[in-house]
Amino acid sequence: MTEHARLPDGGRGEEVWRIDVPGAGTLTAHVLDPVADLDLLHAWVNRPHAGFWGLGGLSREELRATYAFVDSLPTHHAFLVRWDGEPVVLVQLYHPEDDPVATAYDVRAGDLGLHFFKGGDGPAERYGVPAWAVVGPAVLAFAFDRPGARRLVAEPDAGNRAAIARMTAFGFEPAGTVRFTSAQGPKEAVLGFCSRERGEAILALARTARA
Repeated sequence: MTEHARLPDGGRGEEVWRIDVPGAGTLTAHVLDPVADLDLLHAWVNRPHAGFWGLGGLSREELRATYAFVDSLPTHHAFLVRWDGEPVVLVQLYHPEDDPVATAYDVRAGDLGLHFFKGGDGPAERYGVPAWAVVGPAVLAFAFDRPGARRLVAEPDAGNRAAIARMTAFGFEPAGTVRFTSAQGPKEAVLGFCSRERGEAILALARTARA
């Protein structure tokens, strides 16, 4: 791993990150396998709350081909985060300078784009704590795992109130509305940033709250 690396790397299905949360189990991140994970992924993107993800209209083969293409890119990676073995979140990390969002803001060295999608049907609470109080910090810690990631960038659809609220709860600071042309067409999004320093402070607070 170099000091400039931003993206976790591994083969399809490989575990690339793990954290044991005291009193709350183990969370792991695995490289998405477009074949082995297709049934799960297809079910997730066709749920009612997945409309803003933009993949619900794809056939199984189209969805497999989409994520096989993502898997082939050195600048965009997709992962499944599992909690005690159960898939709970789809995470996509990417280099903003190699993504359409680069036309919407001034990309800094060390920026890392983050998309996250809650797909699991797990309980709202586990081990006596709210599930997102564990999953949210875990996603943040995973995204900052590589030393080259200095600032996270999120850009949920401006109409996706749930995702914007989740982004803010994760610790991102909203930076206004932007417009650009994404792979799915024109997009109006709320831009958000979370520096490594801010992320580390949020993670330290989460650890203290669980102590």
